Amino acid sequence: MARGRIRAKLRKSHLYSFCLFRSSGSGGQSIGGPGFSRTVYCNEPQVLNQKPYRSNIISTTKYNFFSFLPKALYEQFHRVANLYFLGCAIASLTPLSPFSPVSMIAPLAFVVGLSMAKEGLEDWRRFMQDREVNSRKVHVHNEEGGFGKKTWEDVRVGDVVKVEKDQFFPADLLLLSSNYEDGICYVETMNLDGETNLKAKKALEATLGLDEDDNFNNFKGIIKCEDPNPSLYTFVGNLEYEGKVYAIDPTQILLRDSKLRNTEFVYGVVIFTGHDSKVMQNSTRSPSKRSRVEKKMDYIIYVLFSVLLVISLISSFGFAVEIKYSMPVWWFMRPQDADEYYSPKKPVISGLSHMVTALMLYGYLIPISLYVSIEVVKVLQATFINQDIQMYDEDTGIPAQARTSNLNEELGQVDTILSDKTGTLTCNQMDFLKCSIAGIPYGVSPSEVELAAAQQMANDQEDQGELKTLVASKKEKAHKSPIKGFNFEDNRLMNGNWLKEPSAARIMLFCQILAVCHTAIPELNEETGNYTYEAESPDEGSFLVAARELGFEFFQRTQSSVFVREKYTASGKPIEREYKILNVLEFTSKRKRMTVTVRDEEGQILLLCKGADSIIFDRLSKDGKLYLEDTTRHLNDYGEAGLRTLALAYRKLEESEYTAWNNEFQKAKTSIGADRDAMLENAADMMERDLFLVGATAVEDKLQKGVPQCIDKLAQAGLKLWVLTGDKMETAINIGFACSLLRQGMKQICITESGSEDKQEVKEDILKQITNGLEMIKQENDPHAAFALIIDGKTLAYALEDDMKLKFLGLAVECASVICCRVSPKQKALVTRLVKQGTGKTTLAIGDGANDVGMIQEADIGVGISGVEGMQAVMASDFSVSQFRFLERLLVVHGHWCYKRIAQMICYFFYKNIAFGLTLFYFEAFTGFSGQSVYDDWYMLLFNVVLTSLPVMSLGVFEQDVSSEVCLEFPAVYQQGPRNLFFDWYRILGWMGNGLLCSLIIFFINIIILYDQAFRAEGQTADLAVLGTTMFTCIVWSLNCQIALTMSHFTWIQHVTIGGSIAAWYIFLLIYGALSPRISGDAYQILVEALAPAPIYWQTTLLATIACTLPYMAHIAYQRCFEPEDHHIIQEIKYYRKDVEDQHMWTRERSKARQKTKIGFTARVDATIRQVRAKLNKKQ
Repeated sequence: MARGRIRAKLRKSHLYSFCLFRSSGSGGQSIGGPGFSRTVYCNEPQVLNQKPYRSNIISTTKYNFFSFLPKALYEQFHRVANLYFLGCAIASLTPLSPFSPVSMIAPLAFVVGLSMAKEGLEDWRRFMQDREVNSRKVHVHNEEGGFGKKTWEDVRVGDVVKVEKDQFFPADLLLLSSNYEDGICYVETMNLDGETNLKAKKALEATLGLDEDDNFNNFKGIIKCEDPNPSLYTFVGNLEYEGKVYAIDPTQILLRDSKLRNTEFVYGVVIFTGHDSKVMQNSTRSPSKRSRVEKKMDYIIYVLFSVLLVISLISSFGFAVEIKYSMPVWWFMRPQDADEYYSPKKPVISGLSHMVTALMLYGYLIPISLYVSIEVVKVLQATFINQDIQMYDEDTGIPAQARTSNLNEELGQVDTILSDKTGTLTCNQMDFLKCSIAGIPYGVSPSEVELAAAQQMANDQEDQGELKTLVASKKEKAHKSPIKGFNFEDNRLMNGNWLKEPSAARIMLFCQILAVCHTAIPELNEETGNYTYEAESPDEGSFLVAARELGFEFFQRTQSSVFVREKYTASGKPIEREYKILNVLEFTSKRKRMTVTVRDEEGQILLLCKGADSIIFDRLSKDGKLYLEDTTRHLNDYGEAGLRTLALAYRKLEESEYTAWNNEFQKAKTSIGADRDAMLENAADMMERDLFLVGATAVEDKLQKGVPQCIDKLAQAGLKLWVLTGDKMETAINIGFACSLLRQGMKQICITESGSEDKQEVKEDILKQITNGLEMIKQENDPHAAFALIIDGKTLAYALEDDMKLKFLGLAVECASVICCRVSPKQKALVTRLVKQGTGKTTLAIGDGANDVGMIQEADIGVGISGVEGMQAVMASDFSVSQFRFLERLLVVHGHWCYKRIAQMICYFFYKNIAFGLTLFYFEAFTGFSGQSVYDDWYMLLFNVVLTSLPVMSLGVFEQDVSSEVCLEFPAVYQQGPRNLFFDWYRILGWMGNGLLCSLIIFFINIIILYDQAFRAEGQTADLAVLGTTMFTCIVWSLNCQIALTMSHFTWIQHVTIGGSIAAWYIFLLIYGALSPRISGDAYQILVEALAPAPIYWQTTLLATIACTLPYMAHIAYQRCFEPEDHHIIQEIKYYRKDVEDQHMWTRERSKARQKTKIGFTARVDATIRQVRAKLNKKQ
């Protein structure tokens, strides 16, 4: 407490006494009216019990205890096949069933039960994560007059809570007081809006005295405010306290899931709890997601069901004809005693009853085991994703995790990625890298962009000796600084060497601006003895570290002064200087600059300014443009290197000039009225003129490891990337440059609102901007031209309205990059929904905070980053990774594999069931539609369970058309998924046709050969058991040889499953035939005594197998020779070892396979290479 009180003497609010554009509460609404009806009785639990609000329990699960059974059953019977087999299970209870009820009900119960158990297990994990959040502890004022710990779920509206440093707020609170005397506290809102800079919140002056636990014993108050809503940046309400009414605005509101930072403790009153809180209002319920492949599978089931219905109709019609015309003369059938199902007098009823029998008999056309096989395969695929060591982050010890396996194949069909910025692309660290002072560039450390360009040049320009020298020199200059925020290297400035520079005075002024022009607070680390800085933006923090390392250490701030220790002086002794702060004009997205006026120790008044170069350059005096040309050139170079830049300028003020201006500024500051902001801006603009340019800074927004390379690889894979961030437009644009989503030469289409109060006028203006943007793109003749769309949250609110959103989407999809700034969590979800529904293509959303939950749940695939900002995003996600860079492997490798595996597996499943099921129909037609099955019941039961299940599952789990290394080297192969090459109707119908052809070949070869041929040496012909067993043997061989031809990747597992399935058939025949005839029936000793000794059995099997596989072999031979796909070419290169024996050819093929992209390092590097070549040509 004492430490807090000592520091509390510094009132942060005084630093902003002259700040511009601070938020103010909206007082125009009627408290108590519609939308503003909430009443909170502070610290009065007995009153709250009479007017209950929602509890503070949150839930992100799909199901609860009561809804699981009905909802999960509903999910399962969304599947058409399950509905069909449910009908069959019900029909099996009637006399019309050709099978026993158990044989129909048990498989269905097993399949549905297994799928429900899997869903329940995944949702249980979500429930346990919710429980962990709901069980967090917080101090709550109790009726005994003290503060005791309660779980978050027990916190109620009106409770007074005490939150301590580095804790999350359990609900939306009204700030009452803090350990600072003026009620200031610092809040990190990264989970809400993605911003890393701390926000200053300030309590009402009336409640500042409530700063001790004992002060709340008699505290009572009434809050009347707005109803729960998703707006993060607004709040309207009043506090009635001690007979007075005080207006509440957003600066007094602490939102759930934001974190208390740099403040020992705060007291607050709970206003919104649980799902009423603003962060939860921005989230949506966990949706039930199904992949596109699974949805399309339903349509295939419709087709097969239609085929089933047609052949059942044919069968029932044939049966009715046979009953009417043939049954009367079949005396052995005793027609006079036949029941109504076989009565010649009622052929229609007989036909309809046979229809039910046929629907069940031909049910093998509909593969019930397909769903359970896919479930098992997907779980195993998810296991491989979880155990992929290449996606394991050693720093955090966190692996990738497939939180649901339902969407594995969807990973291979992604068209658009929608990404958060802060914590997802960036690691929230700025490094001071370069600077320009007095027209001279300093800093030799290369940026990430420059290093990537150098690496690419080394790979692509093997024959350019000068380029290789340039690359080597850049690599030598790569330097990793151990100082956080400082990666600057230049001996001309370090260790006091700047004193020897000809422009030493300008360098000193440059460092003084860095050390003085800010609002940060220093903190002494007692262990290291170094100062760290709590700054409102990471840029400010890096500037202060740079100033410190260059010898100008900011070490103390008081209410009116900042103190800087100058380490390097002419005398050789450190000097501590005091600068009295006169005014602080804050940086805003509208002003794009920050200014402080200070008085130095000599009494000179200085105006120190830093801001965007376009703003600063317009405000320079004629004499202040001495270094303008050189600085502009350096800024362009820094921008091309992906660095964030600011210009620094200053001006000396006369006492009289400052006094006159300050009087005007004070008058504007104290004015009341609608034109107050305009008066403040005019006053500031009056002073920020006639500046003298000192130099410019270039900081690198540290991206997460591998982010630019990942984005480049995803771009080469044909994926589009949208960035949705709560950050300012300038920050987002700089990150765009750092990620190479934006680059020099790319045409930016910035859509902003006009600021008019007339909404219709604003909408028309935005619509006009969208239309102009579309026209600009249409009129562009350069095929290599790239456009970037940049839009802010306020403008986006209009663009997402029903009458405009499709035009906005039309513009966005035509642009190479899309960056949405200052967007709320709800807007992120709405943009995601628009892209998903508007394009009809697969979307993936990735983020790391609670503000990303909405878009993660709305997207077809949600990926959460398990970083330092809690687990909200991970809890709502379908997949989680610890770093953005792992998205490359998740999509390009696992996504590609899973899509092709599942697609080939499903196509093969339908092929084998058609090939098997249609032989039943042919035989029934051959035998007069008698309903007789040619196969033994045990054969049919084992067909899907044992004899053909393991090979197809090994295909779904282990198949690799190309290796993981090749997937990453040839990312364009990924486009097979988004183009749906392996699961389009052409491919599906082709496999169905192959199954039809195989069924015809197998049936007619067996019938023709065995119908009247002598089967044994003694001259006997084949009976039904021999025919059925021989035909089934042909099916087992043909289907397993077919899947062997389908596979590209063989291990011992594939050999065992395919060979083992064939061997299992003969082992079964031996065992089954050895059993008592009462069990084996006609199959008694059938292999040993009947089939094995007969050469015609083996000849028929061989002939049928060759005949069934020849058409597919001819197809793939033609395709590989005349219409090869990407993976065919790569497979042949690998097979002939050209990648090892001819490295030059392999490198050339890789370079050719690299698609031309308009975003990513590849596009930027190409431009850099062109520039280097131009310079080399000039030298020559």
